[in-house]
Amino acid sequence: MLMKAVESYLAVRRAAGFKLEVVEVLLRSFVRYAEKVGEQFVHAQTAIDWARRSKSPEQKARRLQMVIRLARYLRAEDSRHEVPPEQDFGQRRRRPTPFIFEPVDIVRLIQQAQHLPSMDFLLPRSFSTLFALLVSTGLRISEALALRFEDITDDGLVIRETKFRKSRLVPLHDTAIAGLERYLMFRQRCAASDDHLFVSRRGDALQYRYVRKIFRRLVQAIGLEPHPGQPRPQLHSFRHTFAVRALESCPDGRDRIAQHMLALSTYLGHASVVETYWYLQATPQLMKDVSHAAESFVKGERK
Repeated sequence: MLMKAVESYLAVRRAAGFKLEVVEVLLRSFVRYAEKVGEQFVHAQTAIDWARRSKSPEQKARRLQMVIRLARYLRAEDSRHEVPPEQDFGQRRRRPTPFIFEPVDIVRLIQQAQHLPSMDFLLPRSFSTLFALLVSTGLRISEALALRFEDITDDGLVIRETKFRKSRLVPLHDTAIAGLERYLMFRQRCAASDDHLFVSRRGDALQYRYVRKIFRRLVQAIGLEPHPGQPRPQLHSFRHTFAVRALESCPDGRDRIAQHMLALSTYLGHASVVETYWYLQATPQLMKDVSHAAESFVKGERK
C-alpha cells in the first residue's frame, strides 16, 4: 500500500518536471524500512529513525525532508499518514557566498578571451561570445553549451529540457542579439560535425571540463584570483552576477518587488521562487537595501 502511494507521489511530481532519481531510491528504501516494522502509513517516529540511519547530519536532514514532502502529499487524502516534524540533526548548513563580477572585470575577461592564442580562428570568438551570453542572460553553463542553431529564434533563445525538464524562452537584449549575429557569421564558416552553437576545433560541442579549464586560465591571466577566505570566481558566477544585478535594479514598492521576483525566477528557470529570494543575501548592497526596507516597514507600522 505504501509503495503504491510513493509511486503515485513520484508520478505527480515528475509530471511537474522533476527527475527524482535519487528521491525514488531513498523513498523506496524508507518504504521497505517501514514495512519491516509492519507499517503501511507514514509514521513520524519511523521516518526519523530511518533518516538517522544515514551518516552525516546533512544526509539525515535531507532524507527526512523527502519523507516530509511525501507525507504532506499523502495526508491530503488520508489523515492516517503523519507528517514528521522538521529536524536539523545538528547540521549547520550555509550556502557559500557567491562571487559577483564587477562590470570592469567582465569586460577584461571577455577581452582576454578574444585574444586566446589558438590555431582555431573560432575558439576566441566562441569563448568571448559564450561569456557575454552567460552574463547577459543568466543561463546555466549547461544550458548555454547545449544550445543549437534551431534554438535561436526571433523571440529569443529556446532553452530545452533544462535542469527540471522544462523548456523556456529567454528574451535577448538588442546588444546580445547583435553579439550573437556577429558570432554566427564566423560559426557558420566552421565545418562542424553537429549544429551546436559553441563547438571545439574538432567540430563537436564544447565540453564543460574544457570550458572550465579555459575560464580558470583567463581568470588567472587578468589577476582575478580572490584573497584567502574570499569566494572564487566560477562559471556559475556569471549567473549569480546576472541575478544580483537584476535584483539591484528592482523597482520600489512591495507589489512591484514581488512581481519582479516572480518574473526573474521564471526567467532564470528556478523550480521555486525561494531559490531567487536567496540572492537577496548575495551582496552587502542588497542586504543593506533589505535592512532599510524592513526598517521603513516597521516605522510605518508604528505610526
